[in-house]
This record gives sequence, structure tokens and C-alpha cells, in this order.
Amino acid sequence: MQKIETLASWIEQSDNIVFFGGAGSSTESGIPDFRSAAGLYQTEQHSPYPPELMLSRSFFVKMPEIFFDFYRSKMLHPDAQPNGCHRLLAKLEKQGKLKAVVTQNIDGLHQKAGSKEVLELHGSVHRNYCMGCRSFFGLEQVMASKHLVPRCPYCQGIVKPDVVLYEEALDQQVLISSMDAITNADLLIVGGTSLTVHPAAELVSYFEGPRSVLLNMDPTPYDQKANLMIKDKIGEVMDQVSRILGI
Repeated sequence: MQKIETLASWIEQSDNIVFFGGAGSSTESGIPDFRSAAGLYQTEQHSPYPPELMLSRSFFVKMPEIFFDFYRSKMLHPDAQPNGCHRLLAKLEKQGKLKAVVTQNIDGLHQKAGSKEVLELHGSVHRNYCMGCRSFFGLEQVMASKHLVPRCPYCQGIVKPDVVLYEEALDQQVLISSMDAITNADLLIVGGTSLTVHPAAELVSYFEGPRSVLLNMDPTPYDQKANLMIKDKIGEVMDQVSRILGI
């Protein structure tokens, strides 16, 4: 409890907070990390393909049916709701304290909670584009498609989710904006990420501020560098912080 009170007091004293998060910030909303989702798919479908292969650009091009079967059945969670982590960050942004959320997640839960300044390193399931004519489609349209591999109604091209697959580069503007936000922060909160997926994981090295907090259940390469480490469920921790701050 003392560590959570420390986190609350640091938040109170800061006015340029940045949150850097990964899959662990959405697990309490019922969204598994992609390796867990892939493991479940492999068991149910007797699939021989490892997660990194199924979510690669080359696999998407060669085997779109298997890609979309996995993607639709295990990676889309349209009914998931924000948890304590998403809710507190949205409140802190509204107060002007939080300047940006940098996320490796593709679920859109930060926006659902009310956050506006969200830098999505790996894209979003809520944006989908035709690979032929570049027409835009929302998640609802993709899920409503009668075809396993969604097709554009205008040119019949494959509609690809705007998510960064293995073998694809991150959006350079999102990357630069994330670097700038982290560099200028006076408090960096890192939560729910193993910090092993590159180049996203290197972003924490840009932090030059006085205080950093790591909220993660498992060890990370950043453990020795953080000023405060809390090994507990991030949603529950943020709910407690929210109560302490009275927001």
C-alpha cells in the first residue's frame, strides 16, 4: 500500500506524465496477450504455426484465411470495457497532467475510456484499409463481412487491419511523437509490458525525467532502472490510486 501511496503522491506532484503500456494493461478487461491467444488457437485448431509466424506480413499474404481465422476468433474483443488503468489515465489527461499514452496495444480501450492523446505503436483493430483502393472500414464492417477474408465492396481487394505485423515497420511519425513525449515527461509510468518487443521497448531509454514507475507482474529489463516498482495487477493498482487522489 505504501508503494501505491507513493505513486499517487508522485502523480499529484507531476504535470507532464506519460504512460507507456502493453498487453498487461488490458488483461483485466478480458483481452489476452497475443501469445496466449495464439496458444489457445493452436490447441483448439491443432495449428502448427507459432504466434510470431501467424502475425507476420508474409503469412498474411500467403495464408490470409488462416490469418483471419486466428485474428477474428482470438484477437477481436469488441465488447471489452476499460479497466481501472484506462479510466485513471483518461481522468489524468482531462486534468492536464497526462500528456500522452504510448501503447503497444491495438484494442482501442484507452480511447474508449476517454483518452485523446493516444500513440498506437502497433496500430488498431478499429482501423482497416483495402489493400487495393485504400478505402477505410471500421471494425464493425469487418466483423459483419460474410467472407472469412474481408473484401472491399468497391474493388474486391483484401481489407487489412491497420495493425503492424511482424516484418512491417512502425509508423515513423508515431514513433517520433512517442520519443518526444517520453523525453519531455517528468513522470514515466510503464505498465503491463515485458519490454522485449523491439523497437517499441527501446522507447523507455529516452526518458530523462526524475521519476519512473514500473507496474508489471513479471520481471522486465527495466526493473533495475525504475525508481518505483509495483508487482501487482495494474487495473487494481490504478483504481486504488484513483481513490487516494479522489478522482
